Amino acid sequence: MFRSSKKRRSGLLSGHDILGVLDKAAEAYVFPMLDNGYIYPVASRLTLFRSKEDWAVVFETFGFSPRAGHPDLTITTIANRLKDRNKRSDYVSEAAHENYLKQNPNWDMRNFWPISNEEWIDENDPERTSMAGSIVLRGRHLSIPEMSDYAQNGVTLAGDFPAVVELCRYIACDHEDDLLGTETERRVSVLPDMQQLLQLDEWHHPDLSAGQLPSQTETFKQLAKVLETGSLEHYSKPETPNNHWKNWPEGGTL
Repeated sequence: MFRSSKKRRSGLLSGHDILGVLDKAAEAYVFPMLDNGYIYPVASRLTLFRSKEDWAVVFETFGFSPRAGHPDLTITTIANRLKDRNKRSDYVSEAAHENYLKQNPNWDMRNFWPISNEEWIDENDPERTSMAGSIVLRGRHLSIPEMSDYAQNGVTLAGDFPAVVELCRYIACDHEDDLLGTETERRVSVLPDMQQLLQLDEWHHPDLSAGQLPSQTETFKQLAKVLETGSLEHYSKPETPNNHWKNWPEGGTL
């Protein structure tokens, strides 16, 4: 499934250069790794933005890191230019700020928390649910499901009580858009004059842990061509989509 907006054409962008930036982001461990051993994947989305002279690829990844203790949404923006970089005042010195810009020349990561409460998490075992209270998702209260409800949403429980990630995956079946970003969150690092060109709920993601770079997939070659030309004709969904969490069983297992 993908959603498109009006085509735009320009010869000012280079698909080769775009792939080079995406590969550098992967080598810097910024390009999302869906089987990151420290984060259980739950939901994801990819959006392309473009203007006459600029491009951006935005990944929305919602997941749960037991070390963080609360599920969150990460917006990863990879672009030739970025909006609202970290300020000098955020760092202890000018040198530290300059190092941030040097280490992150074409990407930024921002976090959001669509689920605002924690009482549904077991205080004695923060990887498990308490089976009490409700979940507050974008200001709306959702009831805790019964144990028997999970299988209906394709979630198999691994223990006697649902894990936090299992509950999040259950919620994602009916409320994925709420777990992922709002338009404002999605555009947090995108220049304001850029237009949304393409949005994908399903795509073929590179296996970064196996050493595969974005440029080694036909999917991202085509997406780079879409950004270069502004034409959706260059994207044909060339590989089997694999961004669903079930395809990345090693995620969160460390």
